[in-house]
Amino acid sequence: MRVGGCLVALLVLCPGAAAAQPSAPDATAGDRGVTFLSRFAFHLAAQHLSGDDERYVWDADYGGELDLVDVGAGRATFYANYQVVLGEEFHAFDPNQGNYVLGGRASIRVHGWEGAFVFHHLSRHLADRFKRVPVDWNMVGGRVVRSFEIGSAAFEGRADVRGVVLKSFVDYDWEVDAGIRGRYPLASRVALVSDVAVRRVWVDGSRNRGAQQGARGELGLRLDGGAAAVELFVAAERRIDAHPLVFGTEQWVTAGFRLVNR
Repeated sequence: MRVGGCLVALLVLCPGAAAAQPSAPDATAGDRGVTFLSRFAFHLAAQHLSGDDERYVWDADYGGELDLVDVGAGRATFYANYQVVLGEEFHAFDPNQGNYVLGGRASIRVHGWEGAFVFHHLSRHLADRFKRVPVDWNMVGGRVVRSFEIGSAAFEGRADVRGVVLKSFVDYDWEVDAGIRGRYPLASRVALVSDVAVRRVWVDGSRNRGAQQGARGELGLRLDGGAAAVELFVAAERRIDAHPLVFGTEQWVTAGFRLVNR
């Protein structure tokens, strides 16, 4: 009953629909002329975090991306994401931070590959707590995406390299974020899904620390409906700078669900 109540509370707190990472671009699209607002993808996810730290109990995020224009050989995409972290410091469902991602990509497709120029903004905020200093950064860089199949399994790999051009409070300089997502059908509307991602952040030395490493591995079951799908998953994660004002890594085992329309 406690878990069910927590999930309901998370959905009330997150009234929109959409995972900290936007869905990967479609690298297989062919020459289909010029189309406007040609694709929209959303996700909504919630997960319970293991551990005894009262600051980190639940993690939920929702977001989406929209292809503004697609010319067949490439496209322009806008994406956004909101993440809320809940603890139990002051009451049972205590949202203590909210993080916003806004970005855009301009891409080109070549022989099944898709390469993109990326602008990526992230800002972090505390909830119901005093914070006077801004915590945010802007990055520009590139992304490469490739989809492929091995037998009945379909995979989608991505790699992002971004450099920081403007920042407040953080010590980040460069970042590499890469991952691969797989789907193996078990039945007509049921599939086994996996997602593995790694992240490395290079820093400027102002916080007396070296480069930081993060990672996440996820395994789940996907149930497809008529217009959307639900994924039930378990994961292990090492997260860089989990708190907006505290530098360091946190590690969890998590379990949760994700609603997607892709």
